[in-house]
Amino acid sequence: MNVFRLTGDLSHLAAIIILLLKIWKTRSCAGISGKSQLLFGLVFTTRYLDLFTSFISLYNTSMKLIYVACSYATVYLIYMKFKATYDGNHDTFRIEFLVVPVGGLSFLVNHDFSPLEILWTFSIYLESVAILPQLFMISKTGEAETITTHYLFFLGLYRALYLINWIWRYYFEGFFDLIAVVAGVVQTILYCDFFYLYVTKVLKGKKLSLPA
Repeated sequence: MNVFRLTGDLSHLAAIIILLLKIWKTRSCAGISGKSQLLFGLVFTTRYLDLFTSFISLYNTSMKLIYVACSYATVYLIYMKFKATYDGNHDTFRIEFLVVPVGGLSFLVNHDFSPLEILWTFSIYLESVAILPQLFMISKTGEAETITTHYLFFLGLYRALYLINWIWRYYFEGFFDLIAVVAGVVQTILYCDFFYLYVTKVLKGKKLSLPA
């Protein structure tokens, strides 16, 4: 554990809490991609199956349980409790175009050809592109609520901090995971345009709008 991983975890947690509070307080999931949340739920489920096989630390186990619980709570709010406010007409990204190729890649490129390792690899690859339905939805509507942009910002910040964490671990611990690093770089690149708009517009009090 180092400060970059810790702040990355906290940024990730902040993003999830911001989204949940947004839905609960407004009693609406307008502007939120249910498909992205389904993908994140799948990411956490396949990544944290080691909860049943190994114990690393109380912190590690607690964070994993929180991520899984919060992801399914978000999916429940979107597709069940506040279903009437869900904008399915704009949430039209074909997620099978992400899941199928990622599934195939996880079988071909992994550290060890075992069920848990393949599922972990699948989760790493899928997380790198899971935000695409949300970004696609924003591009279709042309704008996003400020609270939704805060969620996206902290989600992107989490991944950027994890990249720094991997650099730190490489230089001070000799640890390097090519699969995680490449997937993390891809995910961070997807956020780059959003980061620019966030800094130039949202932080200056302007409404975020993206080209359709």
